[in-house]
Amino acid sequence: MALKTFNISQAIYEKYSSFCKRFGISMSKQIELFMASQVEKNREVRAEYLERLERIRKGKFISVKSFSERYGL
Repeated sequence: MALKTFNISQAIYEKYSSFCKRFGISMSKQIELFMASQVEKNREVRAEYLERLERIRKGKFISVKSFSERYGL
């Protein structure tokens, strides 16, 4: 195991630290899993991510058939 230093926004660090504490997860393990997911050939998408993505897709959006017509371009 290697000890590494990263420059991260203080606000993001505090929010993520709070998130990890709230769910009882290791911040360093989460970062390691993220990094591993970026370099693996067969990346698996977590079910939680897919569920969040689906909720976003079902959001209240304006239907735009033609961008140029909609915005007069």
